[in-house]
Amino acid sequence: MLSILAAEGGSTTPALGMIISLVAMFAIMYFFMLRPQQKEQKKKAAMLSELAVGDTVLTTSGFYGTIIDLSEEDDTIIVEFGNNKNCRIPMQKAAVMAVEKPEDAV
Repeated sequence: MLSILAAEGGSTTPALGMIISLVAMFAIMYFFMLRPQQKEQKKKAAMLSELAVGDTVLTTSGFYGTIIDLSEEDDTIIVEFGNNKNCRIPMQKAAVMAVEKPEDAV
């Protein structure tokens, strides 16, 4: 390609400028889109790894409940919903959106 441009008397600076602008565009896309997403994934993974029995959780469906059992081998937790203590539902850890530690643990 360069030999063809040189033979025609053209210059390679427009091609170089286009390559530099593409590299700059990908760098901007990385720092504004991909990097924050990776930070959020690490933050959520850290939150899920610190789950403990007795924590109050908010699920992705909007329900608040208390963890009563953890199963490490299949990433399942059992969450108790409501005041009557009769609603216990097994769910995936990934369905937890936010965690609130009990006040007596602080």
